[in-house]
Amino acid sequence: MLLDTFGRRAVDLRVSLTDRCNQRCTYCMPEEGLQWLAKPELLTDEEIVRLVTVAVRDLGVQEVRFTGGEPLLRPGLVAVVAACAELTPRPELSLTTNGIGLARTAGALRAAGLDRVNVSLDTLDPDTFHTLTRRRRHQDVLDGLAAAEDAGLTPVKLNAVLMRGVNDHEAPELLAWCLERGYELRFIEQMPLDAQHGWDRSAMVTAEEILDRLTARFTLTPESSAGRGAAPAERWVVDGGPARVGVIASVTRPFCRACDRTRLTADGQVRNCLFASGETDLRTALRSGADDAELGALWRQAMWGKKAGAGIDDPEFHQPDRPMSAIGG
Repeated sequence: MLLDTFGRRAVDLRVSLTDRCNQRCTYCMPEEGLQWLAKPELLTDEEIVRLVTVAVRDLGVQEVRFTGGEPLLRPGLVAVVAACAELTPRPELSLTTNGIGLARTAGALRAAGLDRVNVSLDTLDPDTFHTLTRRRRHQDVLDGLAAAEDAGLTPVKLNAVLMRGVNDHEAPELLAWCLERGYELRFIEQMPLDAQHGWDRSAMVTAEEILDRLTARFTLTPESSAGRGAAPAERWVVDGGPARVGVIASVTRPFCRACDRTRLTADGQVRNCLFASGETDLRTALRSGADDAELGALWRQAMWGKKAGAGIDDPEFHQPDRPMSAIGG
């Protein structure tokens, strides 16, 4: 098992498949992009599958989510999913994507064994989409959502980040749109993980503000906290149900006490927290001939040192050197 000194057990593995992305979201990276990892630094498909195998077979991981950057840019994605779907015990497999390219890959991913997808969509307006992402691919995302639904990658979940003065007024419209289509919406507070290190807490749209906007139009009934478990989203039943909406308040209402996540970067580093300042190198050990037991021991050691919380409210808090695109959400 992957335990820490506070008794938390990590059963949810987030695997970044690439640091590359085909969008330039203002809350993630600069317009000109970033210096991407060189190919030799990236784990190969076989190395990813081997480390996921160790995590699932030996360390008690039950859920694997593939992230990026943008994971659909990984050429071997379908093969990686298929190999992980063959593991025993069989983990739940999901994917977080910006949706560009999902229309052409949803069917193959489902056939390979992917269970569901989370798609990032911050706005219903194509021009606002361009302002936020610096790309004119809004329709591609909508097409990808429809393809995911058709392929059976359900429930289709949407992730939305609200930016003050840009799209924060759209919260009720986004929820109404999702309700009509049966998508599950999650609003996420903007986190200090941008490459520019320009995050400003005072400018962040908080969970409280999001809920104020939603309750002006909908009746929200909070779900019992007992049923939340380690889920990052607080959820509310909308207008009596059955639909629900979630808010992931990583900044103002951190859920570190129940965190059950471990993270593997595209270059083979274990991160025991999204906001960790350090990493544990599995890639070097793997390529130096370490056996599975040795890799598992390194992973256990990395998780054992996990801190009690992310520390965003600590005056000594510093953003991680690596941005979200390198860490994997």
